[in-house]
Amino acid sequence: MKKSEYAQYLTEEMMKHMHMTKEEKLEKKHSKPSKKSSSYWFGVIPFALRMLRKKRKK
Repeated sequence: MKKSEYAQYLTEEMMKHMHMTKEEKLEKKHSKPSKKSSSYWFGVIPFALRMLRKKRKK
């Protein structure tokens, strides 16, 4: 992507966001999946498996 294309894309996205109503912004925010769900489970599951292995060794 060229610099001018990227600048045009950013400008268009910024203008779309500026013209959204508060309700539309809230709806868009709530429709996104939470970031915590993926990072939380992929961080906890390996940790839990390590803890189980340690307990079984003792």
